[in-house]
Amino acid sequence: MLHNMKSKWLFVLAGVIIAGVIIVKIMNKPHKTKKQDQKPAKSTTVEERDSTWTAPAVDSNIMTSGKEREIIIYGHDLIAHTSKYFGPNGTVSHTTNGMNCQNCHLDAGTRSWGNNYAAVYATYPQLRSRSNTLQDIYGRVNDCFQRSLNGKALNNNSYEMKSIYAYMKWLGQNVPKGKKPYGSGLPKLPFLNRAADPQKGKLVYINLCQACHGNKGQGILNASGNEYLFPPVYGEHSYNDGAGLYRISSFASFVSNNMPFNQATHKLPTLTNEQAWDVAAFVNSQPRPHLDQRKDWPDVSKKPFDAPFGPYADAFTEKQHKFGPFTPIVNAKKQKK
Repeated sequence: MLHNMKSKWLFVLAGVIIAGVIIVKIMNKPHKTKKQDQKPAKSTTVEERDSTWTAPAVDSNIMTSGKEREIIIYGHDLIAHTSKYFGPNGTVSHTTNGMNCQNCHLDAGTRSWGNNYAAVYATYPQLRSRSNTLQDIYGRVNDCFQRSLNGKALNNNSYEMKSIYAYMKWLGQNVPKGKKPYGSGLPKLPFLNRAADPQKGKLVYINLCQACHGNKGQGILNASGNEYLFPPVYGEHSYNDGAGLYRISSFASFVSNNMPFNQATHKLPTLTNEQAWDVAAFVNSQPRPHLDQRKDWPDVSKKPFDAPFGPYADAFTEKQHKFGPFTPIVNAKKQKK
């Protein structure tokens, strides 16, 4: 009997040892993730741990003094209140539509995901496909004056242009050359599996946009009539059809990340993806000033997928390039490479 008990204990002890070895091997075995686990989440953890660019504050600017501080502050004011200087009743000239630069570059170009200026000084000059030239900051600013503000170019040697340049340089003072900080630019929205629909977008506009931007896209002026509280999004005083926001991917992303104003954020958009694309299609279907763009995109193969005017290097129609669906256009371009 004692022999039998001893044999049983040896058997149990051997089992425990084997189980322990198996457990140790399992614990030390490298963890294999599923393919879906390797994909970044829609709201990635990178966002929390990334050192997102934070703009220096003009009011508490203690890094500069004297003339340098003065020109930076003036540059900030030119961006925030462009109409006051260059609008229909401007103190410098009457050469723009009355919109402010910060209508498209929120908080005078300092808001994350608000089309900010974080990367401007670090990434210019750069080769621009639209003009097929090496463009500097002065040229980029004048692009906006001629397109988004539907006005005339500034003299590069003017005090105003030098002030805008100084302000943008100061904003990007801590950004390494060639780098684009997280939160700058406009993130790409997922494509729809259909064309963006202006009629559906009209309902979105009426319900979520009209209260601020008007029933005819005309915006709302301040009490003095020299500046917009809310800018026009279409009509004669809005950006022309050569502006960056006339590409609906840009407009849809801007709306998704920032509108309604001071309500939507990058992390918590108010509009759905479909609503953003559709309202972009509606707004950019409405009347607005026209810009002669015959010299744009001299190499048509470099046109973006949603360039709204032909000619194109592919066989897709102008309507599809403007409203989508965009996946076939993008895929066809990839196959050519």
